[in-house]
Amino acid sequence: MKKLIITFSFLMILLSSFAQSSEHLKFKGVPIDGTLNEYVAKMKQAGFNHEGTEDGTALLSGEFAGYSDCIVGVKTLQKLNLVHEIVVLFPTQDKWAGLSYDYERLKTMLSKKYGEPDECVEKFVNTPSYIDINDDNDKMREVESDHCEYYSIYNSEYGSITLQISYDGYFFGCRVKLFYTDKINSEIFDDAAMEDL
Repeated sequence: MKKLIITFSFLMILLSSFAQSSEHLKFKGVPIDGTLNEYVAKMKQAGFNHEGTEDGTALLSGEFAGYSDCIVGVKTLQKLNLVHEIVVLFPTQDKWAGLSYDYERLKTMLSKKYGEPDECVEKFVNTPSYIDINDDNDKMREVESDHCEYYSIYNSEYGSITLQISYDGYFFGCRVKLFYTDKINSEIFDDAAMEDL
């Protein structure tokens, strides 16, 4: 009887770990999984507008984390048609105060939900000596010169979430971005991409 109980317990632990490892990272409570059309339909139900699809990426717009006018990219590998990453583009900012406020606000919310980031870098690099790093205008120029490394990464058994300050070029400006990368589907994505090499 004792062997039967031990065997049953071991089997339950194994099944439990298998069930946990087959779960996906969630975005707005929806697992990052399925085909592009399936996922877009779920995001439309969550209140987003579908703006179009191109090269395996669907663009949606709507409100996210209290910010209106966000753009959400749902990414797939076209030949697999399997969603593996969500990118949220927050509204652009033309002042460092607004940009850093968005970053710090979202970082605080993510840390409350997921714990402290596993990796966090918040600095300016390769800054010329004539730049006053305490001046907000100079900080924005450094962001636009790609001298700003501000990011926080939150890892879980289901994937990773990366928050970063980014410059998207003259026409698109400076903004905060948030990446949700599902572990299971990203591994499938990587395996399929490796076949191309």
